[in-house]
Amino acid sequence: MADRPTIIYLNNAATTWPKPPEVLEAVRQSLVLPVFGSGRTTGSQGEDYISLAREALSGLLAAGPPEHVIFTQNATDSLNVLIQGFLAANGDGCHVITTELDHNSVLRPLHELERQGRIQLTVLPFEDGAVRPDTVEPAITPETRLMVTAHGSNVLGSVQDVSRIGEVLYDHGIFFIVDGAQTAGHIPINLRDLPVDAYVFTGHKGFFGIPGTGGFYLRDPDSIAPVRYGGTGTDSFLLYQPHEMPERFESGTHNYPGLAALAAGVNYVASVGVNAIAEKAERQMAFLVGELKEEPNITIYNESPLLPIVSFNIHGMENDDVGFILARAYGIVARTGLHCAPLVHRAIDGGTGSVRLSLSWFTTDEECRIAARAVKEIAQHANSSFGSP
Repeated sequence: MADRPTIIYLNNAATTWPKPPEVLEAVRQSLVLPVFGSGRTTGSQGEDYISLAREALSGLLAAGPPEHVIFTQNATDSLNVLIQGFLAANGDGCHVITTELDHNSVLRPLHELERQGRIQLTVLPFEDGAVRPDTVEPAITPETRLMVTAHGSNVLGSVQDVSRIGEVLYDHGIFFIVDGAQTAGHIPINLRDLPVDAYVFTGHKGFFGIPGTGGFYLRDPDSIAPVRYGGTGTDSFLLYQPHEMPERFESGTHNYPGLAALAAGVNYVASVGVNAIAEKAERQMAFLVGELKEEPNITIYNESPLLPIVSFNIHGMENDDVGFILARAYGIVARTGLHCAPLVHRAIDGGTGSVRLSLSWFTTDEECRIAARAVKEIAQHANSSFGSP
């Protein structure tokens, strides 16, 4: 990647950069050639990017029939479709469980529904970066019908035991939606084996796609009612939304360049191997955490992340100031603040927020060394005037 700017990009939990050349070329080709959509156009001059992306995701995630992979705008959109669709199919008044680990893409829809009086909501606390599965069953009431939670924390880099949680919920007939925005593409996922009813993904993080794509896998289509209606290119005489998958949940024109990028990104991840990606991330995170632990005035909020994410604060400094210095003095792009996960921060730092470094497959060992050295230098100068390195 000869034209890559001389910055160190460590904000991959927000969106990955750089993108693989294959992804950029797929986007270019999708705009150069005419759009081709099965059932919507004739000819064969273009690629059917929708089907390519669906099949690639179904294969990588072991998601069963490809038509059970539904495309949306992003993970937040997917969660809204699933949560609203569950209520549309099952009625208001149920009890829902979520966790303090969750992102606002889960918390805000659920809290808004609670404010409207449409659901009762319980928010479970976490310990050591995850909710203990044995705390789920005591939270279940006769009215509990749904649980929504993150697979991985975008602040702590921890991974929840959704398999064990899913087993508990299955025994009580409770629908389980898992937000995989931070885990899909980073760790191996086999949806045939996981006891989850719906699994949400995004295109622009671990799959190296571009923003504006995401979706979900849905095990039982009848469990969720559509909440959007419109043209699908099929059954056009029918004045109601088709029941068949995936048209049941996909109306209107797809984001063809985005799905071209997603198909290429998923295939790239498959070619590298998710295990190789996870192993490299584990090694680099062990180095980074080990280096930061050497400074006594750095607080690391999870010293054993399973995802390539580490959040920390430097005593006596605002996290925004640390991020500013990293960017201006070292050319390091990080993330500061609450990371759209307010309940995590309320639990770990009193709601002040943190500095977050997040890696990708393209992060080099040298970049990790530079980042560790930069943070340590800032920490060492925390109580004195900071000068350029």
